[in-house]
Amino acid sequence: MKRVLTLSIVMLLCVFSFSVTKLVFWTAPDPQQEVYWKELVAEYEQLHPEIDIEWSTIPAAGSSEEAILTAIASGRAPDVCTNIFSGFAAQLVEIDQLMELDELEGFDEVVEKRKMGNILEGWKIDGKNYVIPIYSNPILMWWRTSLLEEVGFDSPPRTYSEIYEFSKKFVIPQERYSVQVIQGRNWWDRWFDFITYYYAASGGEPYIDASKGRAVFNDEAGKEVATFIDTMFKNDWTAVELVSNPFYIGAIAGGLRGPWEISFAQTQFPDIVNDITISPPPVPDNYPKDKPIYTFADAKGLVIFKSTKHPEEAWEFVKWIFTKEDFDVKWLEYTKMPPAREDLLTNEAFEDFWNENPLAAEYAKYVAYAIPPAPITQTVDVQDLMTFELIEPLMYQKKDVQKALDDAVKAINKILW
Repeated sequence: MKRVLTLSIVMLLCVFSFSVTKLVFWTAPDPQQEVYWKELVAEYEQLHPEIDIEWSTIPAAGSSEEAILTAIASGRAPDVCTNIFSGFAAQLVEIDQLMELDELEGFDEVVEKRKMGNILEGWKIDGKNYVIPIYSNPILMWWRTSLLEEVGFDSPPRTYSEIYEFSKKFVIPQERYSVQVIQGRNWWDRWFDFITYYYAASGGEPYIDASKGRAVFNDEAGKEVATFIDTMFKNDWTAVELVSNPFYIGAIAGGLRGPWEISFAQTQFPDIVNDITISPPPVPDNYPKDKPIYTFADAKGLVIFKSTKHPEEAWEFVKWIFTKEDFDVKWLEYTKMPPAREDLLTNEAFEDFWNENPLAAEYAKYVAYAIPPAPITQTVDVQDLMTFELIEPLMYQKKDVQKALDDAVKAINKILW
């Protein structure tokens, strides 16, 4: 009898172990996000002991996109993955890797519960939804209030001419500059300089007409932006290379930043936090004062890969994430990045957070005016060409403005067409 009982227990344990479903879940390699996801995964596994979520950050590589494509090629793609921007989603759809979420039971209820119907319109690829956006980060200007006041500015410069005026008073050659105009030479840096400036100057118009596959930023708005960049470098009011943490040590007075910078400032430079004023990106002098200023949205989302062996379980996990309002509150507390919701300023659940975090609250005001990148499959190549043909020639004063714009658009259209 004892032997039979022991055998029965072993068999039951085997059945239970075989009944556990494993989901592989990758998230962005970011410390604040890692804490958030670790807690959520642990809670879900406690509620669902039949599910084992193998959670990790996206493997180290040149970029998250490179790591994910490598995993796909080797047959090791995760079931669920975050940190997907719209252009990369389009690339994954083109190679038939993503599940179409519209077809899943309960998708409309998830959209309604999280108040993201209008936001999803900007994420559609060929009219379909493959991505659920997690957050939408407007890119805004940070200014050191004390440095503005030092030269007589009681509010941040709004237009290019006002930045020029500030620069003339503030800049000390080889010692300090007014604004960090260009973020770097990586392809993704174009999101946080030229593309942000272009959205602001154009009133939110696209820099690439995705429906026609044509770059269009050599228009009047693009010329205004390129002239601004050219003028700043020509007069040595900005620099190609800057010291580490230039904003915090006073080597620059202003620069474009995302809301993730708030946590960094609070932990690394707490004495500077109360000296920060946030404003929208600068605009051309003739930009209407009563018109909202648009900006770039550093927005990332979550996808389910077609290769998953457990689509129903993966979708249940995703639905659980996006129908818990308190999760978005926790996300805000950990990351300071606005969830991709349309009710951030009207939902009482977030009110306490905004009152306690005034810098983060500034970002919430611009979520409605923040536009994701162009939904094209060639994002990396396009923005590499933007760097090579437009940004670097302006930085090093190798081309005039119109030629730099025309050369960039011509080169980009060769690969888009």
